[in-house]
Parts: sequence; C-alpha cells; structure tokens
Amino acid sequence: METSETQALAVVIGASGGLGCAFVQHLQSSSTIDAVIGFSRSSEPPLDLTSEASIAAAARLTAEQAGELRLVIDATGFLHDADFGPERSWRHLNAERMARAFALNAIGPALLMKHFLPLFPKGGKSVFATLSAKVGSIEDNRFGGWYSYRASKAALNQFVRTAGIELQRKRPEAICVALHPGTVDTALSAPFSKAGLTVQPPEQAAGRLLTVLGSLTAEANGGFYDYKGERLPW
Repeated sequence: METSETQALAVVIGASGGLGCAFVQHLQSSSTIDAVIGFSRSSEPPLDLTSEASIAAAARLTAEQAGELRLVIDATGFLHDADFGPERSWRHLNAERMARAFALNAIGPALLMKHFLPLFPKGGKSVFATLSAKVGSIEDNRFGGWYSYRASKAALNQFVRTAGIELQRKRPEAICVALHPGTVDTALSAPFSKAGLTVQPPEQAAGRLLTVLGSLTAEANGGFYDYKGERLPW
C-alpha cells in the first residue's frame, strides 16, 4: 500500500483463520506496512461479527494505536458448520440458518465498515477489503443452489457498493472493495473441493489478493474483484 511517511497500520479481521493468518504473515513482512493488528474471536479484545459492541471495541483499540490506518482486511466468511451446509434446493431453506448466514456474511462485515471506515485518514490511499465470493454474483449465477451463501454474499456486495459511494464523498482516495479469493485450502472450502478445481494454499491466495489491492486506484472504489485483479459482475 502506498502511504505517507507516517507509520502505516493494517488490521486483519478473522486473523485466526487459514487465510486471515496468511494475510497477517504477509503484512508483517511488508515494506509498506509498519504494524499489523489481528482480530478474531480469540484475540484480545475478541471480535465477534455477531456483536457490534465487540466490533466497536476493536475499532477503538485501533484508533488508539500510533500511525495511520491504511488497510483493513475482513477475512471472515461462513459457508457451513456441523449443523448447516449449502442448500441444494428451496426444500432445504431454514429461516434460522439463513439468518446466521446473513449475520456472518453481510451484517457483520457491514458493521465493520461502520466502525472502521471512519478511522481512515482524510488523505492518501487506504483500503477496506472484504472477502466475498463469485457465487454472490447474481449475473453469474447459472447453476442455482447455495441459496443462503449466494444471497448473503450478494448482500455483502451491495453493502460494499453503497459504503464505497459514501466513502468517496468523505475520503476521495480511499477504497472499499469486495474480493473473490478463488478456492482456498481452508476449512471453509475443504468439503467442496473436487477434482479439476484449482485450490490455492492460503499463503498463495493472500499474496495474490494483496498484490491486487496494491494495484487498485480510487476508481476501483465500490468494486468487486477476483484474485487476478479482474472486475466481476454484480
């Protein structure tokens, strides 16, 4: 990230996950980032996407640090757990499980924007990036299924687009984007990997995404990009 002479600070949310941990490691060795803060449910303070109070506390701690916040990466996401998997048909829709997907994939990240975007400096490039998914693209949906995951990521994309518009008015050089990381070898995607599918190690995926973020300009604000830097349809 291009920064001023002031110390540059980066924040990674979901730092205990496979991809989040890889982001932290890359940023710790970066020549353009001076300090990295990792938040997760096991950090101190803990950050739980379903608790706005915990998000606000993490933002306050960030604001107290020396330097300027230049990068926030939301490396969280929910696809399945022991009780819930992607729905293959409308027969499998369940209100409680749908609400959980939206809470973790859309509402939580939107609250991150609420509390972290105001911390960006008034001038210079700063980036807020959240992990979306290509299956969240409505235009690209040709196979159906995965109702809650698709819809919650589509909602996330709309939050990014809307927040990007407001961000541009207040900090013209700042960027808010959604990223599709591709298939990464993590617990989220492991049950759905299949023959012929390109699966990236977390270290490679994080490096590619950071390269994309480093290349983005203010014109990219509010956009949706994949790990190759290509813009994706909404």
